[in-house]
Amino acid sequence: MSVLPAGIPAEAIRAAGEKSKPLPPGTNVSMFRPRDIYGVVRPRTVTEVRAIVRAFAEDEGGPRLQAVSTGRNWGLGSREPARDEVVTLELGALDAVRDLDVEGGWAVIEPGVTQLRLAELLTGTGRMLNVTASSGHTSVLGNMIDRGVGLRRQRTLDLAGLEVVLPDGELIRVGWWPHGERPGAVNPQGLGPSPLALFTQSDLGIITAGVVRLLPRPEAQRVLRLGFGRDRLPEAIDELRRWTAQGLVSGVLKVYDTVSTRSYGGHGDEYVTHLCVDGTERSVEALTRVIEEEAARSGLFTRVLRSDEQPPAPDDLVARAVERLYAGDPSRNETMLRSAVGQEAEQVDAKGGGWLFFLPLIPFTGSAVAHSQDLLAQVHAETGIQPGSTINALDPDVIDLVVSFRFPRTESDAARAHRALDRTYELFAEAGFHPYRLDSEHHHWVDRLDADPAARAFVRRLKQTLDPRQVIAPGRYA
Repeated sequence: MSVLPAGIPAEAIRAAGEKSKPLPPGTNVSMFRPRDIYGVVRPRTVTEVRAIVRAFAEDEGGPRLQAVSTGRNWGLGSREPARDEVVTLELGALDAVRDLDVEGGWAVIEPGVTQLRLAELLTGTGRMLNVTASSGHTSVLGNMIDRGVGLRRQRTLDLAGLEVVLPDGELIRVGWWPHGERPGAVNPQGLGPSPLALFTQSDLGIITAGVVRLLPRPEAQRVLRLGFGRDRLPEAIDELRRWTAQGLVSGVLKVYDTVSTRSYGGHGDEYVTHLCVDGTERSVEALTRVIEEEAARSGLFTRVLRSDEQPPAPDDLVARAVERLYAGDPSRNETMLRSAVGQEAEQVDAKGGGWLFFLPLIPFTGSAVAHSQDLLAQVHAETGIQPGSTINALDPDVIDLVVSFRFPRTESDAARAHRALDRTYELFAEAGFHPYRLDSEHHHWVDRLDADPAARAFVRRLKQTLDPRQVIAPGRYA
């Protein structure tokens, strides 16, 4: 007897287990424990999503719904839920670009729209998408509602509105939505208390569409690549922070350590900074000259290369991809993905090399960055697993530190890598460097890291009020 409730459109059912027998376990590139999944449903329309949610709302005692977009949340569990006994709601077939307003700077898209597709639609226009360094075949909305980071800024800043199916099947729109022939200026907060943020990193509803803000495309752009040694790390970071604070840098300044540079197919035996400068032709030329002078004055950098005069070598996959990413073009990301895991996007979870991520926010200071590198060296010494790290400066005060672990996909190597990840969570938490995203194995850390347990209890009361039947499975942040 199928575990799926009555009322689900037959065309949407992809797989169904029995009440006492889940589906065969899937694979994920992180080799986290596969959860018990009792069915897979793939709606094609919002109407079908609502019908599926209503069917589960009327059914008591069975598995709960877990929504995924493309399921390519690699390094954090991919499509795996945080807990057992779920039915996966695949939203990849909802892939419409419902509306696109280049002049107004926004697009209304569904969860199946990938960043490569939306970026290509904007080619030749005065707007661009704030893209990430992940595959072009990842979901724009999926990454946005998990609070990912693009090459221009945090992607929550690109989120203007969401269309949400609540646990009883009701459809609501929160934030800003275009209406009529004159939609007006984008105002994500609206009037009164804003519910928009309630549906990011959330199990309060199913996202079926969103309004994404599009950035103005610069008239001119240049990327500078600056190298420095580990012995100059604190001073170099403080200098880069000064440049960021004084407005010399456009977008997210990136610094790859040697492990990450090699992992993604780059060149260099030192730390490599990628720094974007954009604006008008004259302003870019002036800022470039100022940065070159500041870099020479500091004496901290071994080299300063300009993309217009010293373009990346053809086999420097990192530098070539990052240059295009600042311009809103993720088309070269697949080369970095293949370098990291040895597979195309469709085969990463099935055949790719082992891959884990830890994603903390740390202060943008030389001492904090140096401390983070010392902690990673300690993880390496204790476990034999050497992490790589990429510094992403979100603003003059905060760094998104992307820590990655690569490992052969054997049981013993996975166990060592998982121990290294566990130890990284512990050491960074002790240092006050807390993650802003969690993987499917570390969802219990949400309570350990909460600054105020009463606030977490408040969110859980909201969940109980909106979803008393637990139609939507508790997620990684429940």
